[in-house]
Amino acid sequence: MKLSLRGEYALRALLVLGLNYGPHVVRIQTISDQQNIPKRFLEQILNDLKAGGFVQSKRGMAGGYRLAKKPQQISIASIVRHVEGALAPVSCVSERFYQKCSSPNEARCAIRSVMKDVREAVVQIVERVTIAELCERSKKLQTGRRAGVDFVI
Repeated sequence: MKLSLRGEYALRALLVLGLNYGPHVVRIQTISDQQNIPKRFLEQILNDLKAGGFVQSKRGMAGGYRLAKKPQQISIASIVRHVEGALAPVSCVSERFYQKCSSPNEARCAIRSVMKDVREAVVQIVERVTIAELCERSKKLQTGRRAGVDFVI
């Protein structure tokens, strides 16, 4: 899985919204300034996240964005799938975005077998990690405490 800049910015924007979770909204300019994301690009990303049901918006002078669900209910996997598409490193091992590969015998392809293991490891982690956990890790890192690695690949 390779995260594009768009995917990274989407996660960073949702991190800010998660850290500020509540009934109030966060202005686009605030997210842009805190995460160093170009404002116009951020607007496009937030509109896409709104269409995907991840965020809600409020228009006007006091407008902005907030999470549409609790941070514990939004997995990294759901965000990446929405913004990027497949989590799989190659399309022939993707469960949701499968495409036949060029291998003459897909079922006996050693490369596909390894890539399937890679996909399973990535899915296991990103399905479990939510915006809430991302926020906790961010808070720990900001206070100088290292977040322990709690998974094995």
